[in-house]
Amino acid sequence: MHISEGILSGEVMAAGAVFTIIGVTLGLRKIDYNRIVHVAIIASAFFVASLIHVNIGPSSVHLICNGIIGLLLGWAAFPAIFAALLLQAFFFQYGGITGLGVNTVIMAVPALLCYYIFSPFIKKDSKLSFFASFIGGAFATFCSAVLFASSLWFTEKKFFGIAITIIAAHIPVMIIEGFVTGFCILFLLKVYPEIFYQKNDSLQKN
Repeated sequence: MHISEGILSGEVMAAGAVFTIIGVTLGLRKIDYNRIVHVAIIASAFFVASLIHVNIGPSSVHLICNGIIGLLLGWAAFPAIFAALLLQAFFFQYGGITGLGVNTVIMAVPALLCYYIFSPFIKKDSKLSFFASFIGGAFATFCSAVLFASSLWFTEKKFFGIAITIIAAHIPVMIIEGFVTGFCILFLLKVYPEIFYQKNDSLQKN
């Protein structure tokens, strides 16, 4: 879900850059540096997963995994996603540098929303964990598709048809992301619950 160079208007790119600077700055300030290895590993997983594209019509789809990133990292999702997208832009020309801010917002804002909405339901031995993770993964993908489409629409109204196609193309991805997120979260809850960024101690106590 990368927007390539030369597509977005200057206003949209500027807005994306501003939001990304704010998000990355806040994310870096909130990172627990004892968990920096977790952040690096998850950013690497995102880097690899989002490299594999399947072409559908005028767009392409790929695993996004921003739901998992949000649930695991909280605010640290912003710098993690930014770093991965920056490396993709440099080494593979995915998205490019001028669209880096918008592409980061498209991925990181839904991850952060997923964290705030669904992480309170992610608890060890809770029957709600899989359901909340599934909905969170699908929700984050849907939000990313909407932000992607909105970026195109705000650039040029004639992109409306393409924007709708992009959202529709990601419906199967939403379902896949839901299952991937759900099973990954359940696995991590069993084998390594300490990886979760906790706003409280509920996970550890349960």
